[in-house]
Amino acid sequence: MASDANLPVLPFGVFILLRDLIRSRIGVSFDDDKCDLLTTKLVDRLSELNLKSFLDYFYLLKYGPGSENEWPRLTDALSVQETYFWREFDQVRSFADILVPQHVAAGRGPIRVWSAACATGEEPLSIAMALNEAGWFQRAEIELHASDVSPAALEKARRGVYRERSFRALPRELREKYFTPTDGGWKVAPDLHSRVTFAPANLLEPKETAALASSTFIFCRNVFIYFSAATVSRVVGHFAERMPKPGFLFPGVSESLLRATTVFQLEEIGTAFVYVKR
Repeated sequence: MASDANLPVLPFGVFILLRDLIRSRIGVSFDDDKCDLLTTKLVDRLSELNLKSFLDYFYLLKYGPGSENEWPRLTDALSVQETYFWREFDQVRSFADILVPQHVAAGRGPIRVWSAACATGEEPLSIAMALNEAGWFQRAEIELHASDVSPAALEKARRGVYRERSFRALPRELREKYFTPTDGGWKVAPDLHSRVTFAPANLLEPKETAALASSTFIFCRNVFIYFSAATVSRVVGHFAERMPKPGFLFPGVSESLLRATTVFQLEEIGTAFVYVKR
């Protein structure tokens, strides 16, 4: 990254243009006081493209040529890939120990799970481990899908190699059971990794998420905090249209959807809070 002294200036008017374009395309929202933050996230893109101003970059994104090639790179630059195994595990435990048995006992068919905004894959693999530990892969038909808008994040998820930071909450015995040391970290066991189907998807593009949003269980955690209130309502509304009844939506523990929807009701299930479509 260029030094602060050499950073191109992002005029506030151009910041608004870029901010609104980014919000409309991938949902990530920057408040009015985040001009400097957006500057630091975009400056390397300007340098790589040999552009002299942020306005030039806006025109490239908006009108091209080359916009379709640049959007995935911009998405990688803006994406937050801070995640780890067993994060906010109370929700996963309630899913595997309470909701899955209820689903099977009611004869509701295959267990369809979607980990939306899965980043580098720790969340869907945590779900897969919990299901495997409870023996559900041998007792039920399970579809476990995971998606992200960042090509770089998905590439890491598909590689399945993780460094120490990803394991800070995972019990040691599970790391030893499901991972083996390799160059650059620990590689997930192929049998577990193959349980998850990874695919690109933009949460703001219904054509990319329609099939996934029909899942009974959707984990969409720690992504809404980067969206505007209007974007959250839009995405949750799409989920509400597609999910069956009952349907279970798991946002991050710090993310409230009470102002975004009346279709889902907040319920305490086990030790976790879950939004339920009845």
